[in-house]
Amino acid sequence: MDTEPDSAASSAKWMILLAWVCAIGICAWAFSGLLERQHNPNMRVESNQVGSNIEVQLKQNRQGHYVANGKINGETVTFLVDTGATSVSVPAHLSEKLGLRPLGRGIARTANGNVEIAFTRIAQLELGDIMLNNVDASINPGMRDDHILLGMSVLRQLEFTQRGEWLILRTL
Repeated sequence: MDTEPDSAASSAKWMILLAWVCAIGICAWAFSGLLERQHNPNMRVESNQVGSNIEVQLKQNRQGHYVANGKINGETVTFLVDTGATSVSVPAHLSEKLGLRPLGRGIARTANGNVEIAFTRIAQLELGDIMLNNVDASINPGMRDDHILLGMSVLRQLEFTQRGEWLILRTL
């Protein structure tokens, strides 16, 4: 009895299955990258020199928000621009990684009600080539995701203009 044809057919089936698994994996990887770029079209923030000022242009995401990667104290973070936030608001679960220490307690009035926060200061905040030092911030235990709200303690130090789907931030 010859078992070679069965063995060859079995090997071919496994190779086809392996090819399908690889193809599905590659498609899933590509699709997840596409979704991430739709959520955060500003993963790589580019800066321009405009006279003596630095300018950053952020593209709106599909939901109409301005999401961008940046740095706090040298650590890469994802910012969500929030003109309604008084200061930069950092989820509590990120504070240690970012080197933020509580400097006092307070209450913040948020869209979800009042929440107890800790005041802090960010030694260095970067968005593209815009660098700000000693920025007022809060540590918020009510924030569950990894987005950091880029509030008015940063935005009031910049000139900002919205044109179509772009937010232009410029140093003063």
